[in-house]
Amino acid sequence: MKLSGRAVVIRQDDVDTDVLYPGEYLNVTEVEKMTAYLFEGLDPSLRDELGGDTALVVGSNFGAGSSREHVPQAMSASGIRFVVGKSFARIFYRNCINLGLPAAVAPDAVDAASPGSSLELDLDGGTLTVDGKAFLINPVPEFLLEMFAAGGLVPWMHGQLDATTSVG
Repeated sequence: MKLSGRAVVIRQDDVDTDVLYPGEYLNVTEVEKMTAYLFEGLDPSLRDELGGDTALVVGSNFGAGSSREHVPQAMSASGIRFVVGKSFARIFYRNCINLGLPAAVAPDAVDAASPGSSLELDLDGGTLTVDGKAFLINPVPEFLLEMFAAGGLVPWMHGQLDATTSVG
């Protein structure tokens, strides 16, 4: 699975989910409407840089704080194809995976990226390319590749259950 995107960069470390999607908007449940509040407490003008070809490049411990899924949901709905960071808060990273938003840890690639850089994430090959320079990432297990292709954990699980029930 290969994904490409144009870099939108957030250089800060320890960016909390509370500033990425403030608590006062948690009552918004329609994913398309969530996009209006993404980055609201950090820098709302970042929303203007997003599109269907965005690769979000972030610093260390990105997504610290609460376990809210609104952030990766709003990111995907805003056109973020994948996230590349120096490191991620554990629950944010898992929420991204569960919701079908690839997140790769690649500190050297983050340092090499600048706003507008061209990025290509090759999950099968284990590389992230920034403006033509390749960086290694941890290999992605086959079942996670299947989850990303299915759109996340829930659609993948439905497919697994459907395959099981159609055999019997």
